[in-house]
Amino acid sequence: MSQGVERRLGVSGGELAYRDLGDPEDPAVLLLHGFPASSYLWRNVAPLLEPWMRVIAPDLLGAGDSDKPPDAQLGIEAQARYVRELLGSLGVSSFAAIGQGLGGGVAQLLALEGGVRTLVLIDSVAFEAWPSASVLDAQRRASSGTEVAAALVDAAFEAGVRQEGRLTAEDLAEYRRPFEGDAGNAAFARLLAAIDGRGLAGREAELERLEIPALVLWGEDDAFHAPALAERLGDALPMASVALLPGCGHFLVEDAPETVAPLIFEYLRSRYLGAPHAHGGGAVAVELGRRPREKEGM
Repeated sequence: MSQGVERRLGVSGGELAYRDLGDPEDPAVLLLHGFPASSYLWRNVAPLLEPWMRVIAPDLLGAGDSDKPPDAQLGIEAQARYVRELLGSLGVSSFAAIGQGLGGGVAQLLALEGGVRTLVLIDSVAFEAWPSASVLDAQRRASSGTEVAAALVDAAFEAGVRQEGRLTAEDLAEYRRPFEGDAGNAAFARLLAAIDGRGLAGREAELERLEIPALVLWGEDDAFHAPALAERLGDALPMASVALLPGCGHFLVEDAPETVAPLIFEYLRSRYLGAPHAHGGGAVAVELGRRPREKEGM
């Protein structure tokens, strides 16, 4: 993410690189990327939020410009702990959390621990339904040494972005950059191996007790996590709204930033900040809600 000055802060696993944008006195919103992305994923979202909120966008440990220690835990439970330590050092105990992919898993864990006031999940890992078959295949290929990180990053975005031409060569180069060279390839393999499915299975009942506004956004053509997961998350989270976007894949904020960023902004503005929607020129906000259940026997 190019906006703002990159900062660094030590947590128990190493140093996290992060951006801290906006007024520190404004309500905080945490942006959590998935794999194999970095905080660069939020470059089209953060500028819309910054005038209203304090935007904190870290690179998860092992990703982006954060440290890539050879012996640190990198699963979502450890990542949630590192992010909580970062927020504690920044004096943030109450916040909105937005998570994509693996970052959505981290966001769910933070919400279950407390402090999250509004939750946005975008094509998130969930329940026991991860890692995907594609990730398992990538883990086998990486462990056998048949493919280097750059090829696997390219493959992930080729499968995960459905709108042709959305990602430029410069965008792909930025996603590859943290994993270049022998050290980068080793770091990529460690991060990939940490996608282990642990931390969310069997916690549906806890999600059902999570009385916070939640927005679930999903690409209908997500090649890694089926849209049925969005419906299941919508059913589990008692205050959830679900939106499926046609023609979009796993990296929804890359496929349709001009749609997704305003959706997130308006949702947070209404449900997190409690501000009324003000009509001006341009697009009209769409009210999201649960899909009506079919009646029995139909």
